[in-house]
Amino acid sequence: MEMKLYNTEAKAIGKIELNDTVFSVEYNEPLIHQVVVAQLANKRQGTKSTLTRSEVRGGGRKPYRQKGTGRARQGSIRAPQYVKGGVVFAPKPRDFSQKINKAMNTAAIKSALSFKANNDEMLVVDKFELTAPKTREVAAVIKAFELKGKTLIVLTDDNADVVRAAANIPDVKTINASLINVYDLVASGKCVFTKEAVEKIEEAYAND
Repeated sequence: MEMKLYNTEAKAIGKIELNDTVFSVEYNEPLIHQVVVAQLANKRQGTKSTLTRSEVRGGGRKPYRQKGTGRARQGSIRAPQYVKGGVVFAPKPRDFSQKINKAMNTAAIKSALSFKANNDEMLVVDKFELTAPKTREVAAVIKAFELKGKTLIVLTDDNADVVRAAANIPDVKTINASLINVYDLVASGKCVFTKEAVEKIEEAYAND
């Protein structure tokens, strides 16, 4: 498939041929959902921990006698209903990670890229060059393309100035083409790719 190629002033300067094996894949929503859920689960630290009543220090003595007080019977001041008592079903450290094999991840990335390319949510610029690593310069590009909402800018190693300049713009995220992932694609509205980034992605996924 072909797509218009723009400069940073949002003017079409030509066309770019996209590899159909990467950008014209059938949309697989269940697979994308599974991979996104796994990505978010793998980010969880799972370090939350509180004490059960058996782990709280103290409370060995019965607070008052069993009968005759008119109050409910109690066996320990470390029971859950007491202040400083243990927690019922206390959360403990656990591993939330989910395994997604390489083939599934690759298929999901291709599916997400294809959805962007075929639903007018992908733009390709020839080069993303700045005269200076200033936020206003990236903001000018965003304004030129009339991008609103969450925007993902996909770059290569040569674009360190753009990464620095875009860091302070709300709803704009930059990512290296080598780190492209399903969650960032799905969570963004428009995606802006440099021509070199598209070539890197095609090189990485065309034969998988």
